[in-house]
Amino acid sequence: MSSSPSQYNGQYHSVKGNVVEAIGNATGAQTWTDSGRKEHAEGEAEQQAAQARDYVEGASDRVEGKYNAVKGALFDDKGQQISGNAQHDAGKTKQQINA
Repeated sequence: MSSSPSQYNGQYHSVKGNVVEAIGNATGAQTWTDSGRKEHAEGEAEQQAAQARDYVEGASDRVEGKYNAVKGALFDDKGQQISGNAQHDAGKTKQQINA
């Protein structure tokens, strides 16, 4: 697996592991069963790690966005205020997706 967790890659390995495990179970090939079970577990773990990372990134975007929105309001910079609010909202959405 890659060094940076990926939800897509994790899901791929989870599904692939299930398929390999099913083939192992159907044919009686214990090495395939074990290999598939292991790949499935690793895929699930990668998926969860990526989800946690994305959740934290969403929290960071919310904080940074709120800071920029307030700073824009204080200095009467509507562009920064709008941009900050958009970043805050995008972070909130990212957290909700990955909750």
